[in-house]
Amino acid sequence: MEHTIVTMPGDGIGRIVLPEALRVLDAVGFRADYIHADIGWDCWVKDGNTVPERTIELVAKHKIGLLGAITSKTKSEANAELSPKLRGKGYVYRSPVITLRQQFELDICVRPCRSLLGNPLNFTRRTTQGGYEEPVIDVVIFRQNTEGLYCGVEWTGPPSGVREALNIHPRMKSFADVPGEDLAVSLRVLSRRSCRRIITAAFDYAERFGYKSVTICEKPNVLRETSGMMVEEARKVSKDYPGIENRFTNIDAQMMWLTKNPEDYDVIATTNLFGDILSDAFAGLVGGLGFAGSANIGEEVAIFEPTHGSAPKYANLHPSIVNPIGIILSACMMLEHLGEMEKSERIINGLREVVAEGKVRTYDMLRLSGGPDVVKQGAATTAQMTDAIINKL
Repeated sequence: MEHTIVTMPGDGIGRIVLPEALRVLDAVGFRADYIHADIGWDCWVKDGNTVPERTIELVAKHKIGLLGAITSKTKSEANAELSPKLRGKGYVYRSPVITLRQQFELDICVRPCRSLLGNPLNFTRRTTQGGYEEPVIDVVIFRQNTEGLYCGVEWTGPPSGVREALNIHPRMKSFADVPGEDLAVSLRVLSRRSCRRIITAAFDYAERFGYKSVTICEKPNVLRETSGMMVEEARKVSKDYPGIENRFTNIDAQMMWLTKNPEDYDVIATTNLFGDILSDAFAGLVGGLGFAGSANIGEEVAIFEPTHGSAPKYANLHPSIVNPIGIILSACMMLEHLGEMEKSERIINGLREVVAEGKVRTYDMLRLSGGPDVVKQGAATTAQMTDAIINKL
């Protein structure tokens, strides 16, 4: 079957790693039309919009996107770099990734964190006998992608109507004397429907792929309303999956446990910010963000991307030294979404062989500080890692 994929290289190393993923897809026999679309920092600087309308139209038409990486900066930095002709005209910087997620209601984010045999960056721990062991980690995090603290409802100096509404809550008495310009407010907003969708998606995935448990990771003892709603909906949903254990953890305790017994966790479902933190933390146990892919899935549109950033300091190195595995794994998730399971399995098996052999390793796998001299120290280039994976196909 022919597919049309909207490719969005984005910023920095996104422009480097995305073509590597396309090379692997071509080598495995995946046939598609790739349509380039602009997104990211350059679009903001030139046009005051991180996601041009032409890109929105392409994604809306073709439904599938593969994204490289995005540069995101603070409000003051964004305003400072905006084209002089656009300054003072009401342009407001907004994360392009969050824009895509909310524009297309990509509310289900899936982030697998799986250890690869032979990866020198894998988590190890000391045994009681004084030796070392390397637990096998296979955790899949389901992150609610459009609500929570990332929903974008926030102000510095909230309007009078907003402040009057907030003042209804007795806890706001502590801020009664704070001037508006000194008060920043970000709302954590959850809907029952979205809680139920992300939890159901997590249980469906666990059932489909044979995982034994789904853990709801929240903070209901403090965030009683929002986290409380997640816990409440999980108890309801879990009744439809009697063969899967439903666990509950607090986010702070979970961060401690994941470095003590990470192999005890299977599928984890949580809200936006907690999912962002958890997926990076678990990724650190399996090699870092260079080994982390992700999917952003809605009812009609799906966009796939590595979880790493744009790493601009590495963008202009020749040859490139960055690790392409994250986007290759994201491309495999895209294949699975399109029903191309056999092709995805072939790529992942080839990737596993390369890592296990240990003959080709990027600078991060050798624990080197990134720089132009790492190739002389034995590090593989970006292209060499891709070539090694392709050769295994």
